[in-house]
Amino acid sequence: MGGAAKTETTGTDTKPAEADAEHLLRQFQFERILNQGNLLGSLQAQPAILNIERTALPARAGYYTTLPAQVTQVQTLGHNDIYAWLLASSSSSSSSPASGSASASAWADASIDRDLKLNLIYPCTESHIKKYSPQGARMVTETPRIYRELVRPYMARKRDRLNWVWNVIEGRAEQDDVVARVKDPIKGFVLAPDLNWDRRTLSSLHLLALVERRDLWSLRDLTTTDVPWLKQMRRRLLKAITSVYPAIERDQLKLYLHYQPTYYHFHIHIVHVQLESGFTQATGKAWGFESVIAQLQGMASAVHPAAAAAGAGSTEVGMADVDITYGLGEASELWTEVFAPLKAKGLAETEEEEEEDEDEDDEQEQKPKLKESTFELA
Repeated sequence: MGGAAKTETTGTDTKPAEADAEHLLRQFQFERILNQGNLLGSLQAQPAILNIERTALPARAGYYTTLPAQVTQVQTLGHNDIYAWLLASSSSSSSSPASGSASASAWADASIDRDLKLNLIYPCTESHIKKYSPQGARMVTETPRIYRELVRPYMARKRDRLNWVWNVIEGRAEQDDVVARVKDPIKGFVLAPDLNWDRRTLSSLHLLALVERRDLWSLRDLTTTDVPWLKQMRRRLLKAITSVYPAIERDQLKLYLHYQPTYYHFHIHIVHVQLESGFTQATGKAWGFESVIAQLQGMASAVHPAAAAAGAGSTEVGMADVDITYGLGEASELWTEVFAPLKAKGLAETEEEEEEDEDEDDEQEQKPKLKESTFELA
C-alpha cells in the first residue's frame, strides 16, 4: 500500500509502472532516426527506442466542422479537373508562418511539419460518395462470358470520366509533376506521382504510368501479342525512375496492375518495395506486372510453343479468356448492377466449376472400388 510508485521487476531489471511512463517520455533524448517513426535516443544514460505512430482520426463530427478553415501551411500538390491534392498542418503551433497557405520558400522547407494529406473532389458524384462510405465487401469471380456481356459494357459507360487522364497525357495539366514522358502513340507513356505520395519520402514512393495507347482499358485487353510491348514498358519505366531517383535501385521497385481498376485507361502502379502494403496491393486487387507477362507467355506456349519461345503468340488469346476473382464493395455499381443480380439468380457459379462438378460426378460413378491391399516397405 502507501504512496510509493509501483514497479515490476524481472531479475535485476526494474521496469517503471504506468504512472512513470509520461515522466520518462519527457526525458527521452533524441539521437537519430532509425526508420520512419522509429527514433533512437537515450534515457538516464541508457539506450532507448521511441516508436511514433499516428492515431486514427476521430469519429466526432464536431472535429471536422472547423478543420478545413483551421489547417495551416497548405501546399497544393496538384489540381486536375475535379481533383485536387494538398498537404497541410493540423496545428497552428508550427514555427513556420501561420497564414493559411505556404509561400514558395516554405514549400521547399522540409522542416515544416505537414501532417495531413488532403484529397479534394469537387464537384463529387454519387459514385464518389458510395466509394468513400462504409460498406461491406464481396469476392466475385468474373468469367470471360460475364466480362464480355456485362462488365465490358459497364466499362464503356464509365469511360466518359477520363478528362483528367487526357489532360495529363496531352500536356494540359500536372506537367510540373511529370517524372518522365515518352511521346509515341504505341510506346509512349507519362510517369507522374500518385495522389497518395507526398513527393518526398522515397521509401513510400508511388508513381503511375499512364500509357498513350487508347486501345487498352484494363489488363483484360492484354493479349499474347502484347508481351514484347509489356517487357519494353517495364524496362523503360525502371530506367526512367532510377535515373530521376538515383538513390533507388531497380530491384527496389514493384510494378503492378489493378483489377478492377479505379478508371478504365490502362495504367501501371510503381511503388517502392518498402511501401506498406494495404488493400491496393492485396490479393483480389493487385496483379504483379511480371506475373501478368508470365501468364500471357504461358498462354502463348499452350497455343503455339514456337511463338512462345520467341516471346509472343501468333494466336491472339489473352486475359479476356480467363476467370478473374477480385474484391468489390457492396456499394459499388459493379456489385449492385452486375454481380448482386447474378447471385440473386443463382448464376454466380462459373461455367468451369459446373463442368468440373459434372466430371467429378461421372468419375465417381465410373470409378471401380479398390480391393483392400497390404503394402510392405522394404
